[in-house]
Amino acid sequence: MNVKPLSIITSESVGIGHPDKICDQIADNVLTKCLSVDPNSRVACEVFACNRLIVIGGEITTKAYVDVIRCAWEVLLPLGYKENDFDIMNNINHQSSEISAMVNKKNKLGAGDIGVMYGYATNETPEYLPLPYIFATKALFHINNLTFKKKLKGAKFDSKCQVSAYYDEAMKPVGIDNVIISLQHEKNADLKKLSNEIKEKVLLPLAVEYKVNKDFDVYLNQNGTFIVGGPIGDTGLTGRKLMVDTYGTIGRHGGGAFSGKDYTKVDRTGAYLARYIAKNLVAARVADRIEIQLAYNIGSEKPVSMYVDTFNTHKIKKENIYKIINELIDFSLTNIVSMFQLKSFNYSKCSVYGHFNNLTINKPWEELNLVDKIKVLMKKR
Repeated sequence: MNVKPLSIITSESVGIGHPDKICDQIADNVLTKCLSVDPNSRVACEVFACNRLIVIGGEITTKAYVDVIRCAWEVLLPLGYKENDFDIMNNINHQSSEISAMVNKKNKLGAGDIGVMYGYATNETPEYLPLPYIFATKALFHINNLTFKKKLKGAKFDSKCQVSAYYDEAMKPVGIDNVIISLQHEKNADLKKLSNEIKEKVLLPLAVEYKVNKDFDVYLNQNGTFIVGGPIGDTGLTGRKLMVDTYGTIGRHGGGAFSGKDYTKVDRTGAYLARYIAKNLVAARVADRIEIQLAYNIGSEKPVSMYVDTFNTHKIKKENIYKIINELIDFSLTNIVSMFQLKSFNYSKCSVYGHFNNLTINKPWEELNLVDKIKVLMKKR
């Protein structure tokens, strides 16, 4: 490429059959089933998958009857596994009475834990996400969909994609350097043919979509075969793909996982709110990049602090950004749950391919319904 980049930044994503993502999908399937019957369910579901054993644990208090073993098979069977491939164990307990007392307050909700959450947005892509991250995520989304449709002969579902992008001095992406894909496949698959098909059917159309160069290097299973995948090949656990769930190394993460957690768990809900605020501010051209930090105390109805970082790209005074946020946002947990429809949301649709795009389902926290209001307030300041 004829550019002199300041840096090359790399992000990764994982596919629907990755062992950690299988665990996330099972946990969110259990959560969704609980809330569909009892919207006041309290769920903190964790899943561990190793070799041919899957353990579903955590704390759940609900009026619903949910067959968690069936929830697991609803994830596994479409990926090609058979019922004799795994033993599945249920080790679910009830939520701690002490946590319950702090969360379930009269006419309002309290945060289920202390913690710090981040939300990030950048104007470098239409999704307001970093280029290498959304490129890698969409690549696997399309590869997995082609695999479901049997249009990639020999491909299977355990997969990872890593994209390295050039950034200039203004922290704007100017091209793609390389794409690395690790793809599970059948024993007799033609990897060279698979590589060419993926480049033609997936990667080059993405390059056109994001208006970047097409001469990047592509590496598919460069250093060996990948026949044994999923939990049989590598251990899976909920909450181990935090950067894949969010912004792919460029935006920060507070450390709390999302999947398997109900709306009182601010690791999830607070991160959704922070992303919503950041995305709407960037879409309103308050700044080119924004990161929002929120912090909660257990049992508190609202965050105890908020910090806004614009990376020196803001177009209005920083103090006015805080004023706009506080004027437009009701930070109470009760309001967030209502605003994002978190008692009825299908969480099983957002446990893979990231929580901050609309690839699999339209997410209320991804809506840009504050942009016009922000622009009006900007003119007043």
